[in-house]
Amino acid sequence: MSDTAPTHHTIDYIEIGMTDLHAAKAFYGAAFGWTFTDYGPGPAYVGIQGPGGAGGAEVGGFRLDDEVAPGGPLVLLYSADLEASVAAVLAAGGTVTAGPYDFPGGRRFHFRDPSGNELGVWATG
Repeated sequence: MSDTAPTHHTIDYIEIGMTDLHAAKAFYGAAFGWTFTDYGPGPAYVGIQGPGGAGGAEVGGFRLDDEVAPGGPLVLLYSADLEASVAAVLAAGGTVTAGPYDFPGGRRFHFRDPSGNELGVWATG
């Protein structure tokens, strides 16, 4: 979690259930450059840092979940280059489920990771 004091009523940390923590780390590392901290044997939990995070603040985590149910919270990531993000998701083994498409704030797409979680990525303009 962040070293700064949390702000009231804002998202501070996101946990995503994964059926395979090793596959999740490989996918998100390849697609977005995220780095991780393993906790417990196996590992049992994985903390998420941003791209090149090595020692940076944790912004979320992957928890081991035997069965990931669809329809959890939609987490949106920001991208400075949406087309490159689409390509990275596909190259890492993800599936684009919608878009890219225009919306009032810019452009975005949705994808599923290897555990079946759906996330979105958006970019300005």
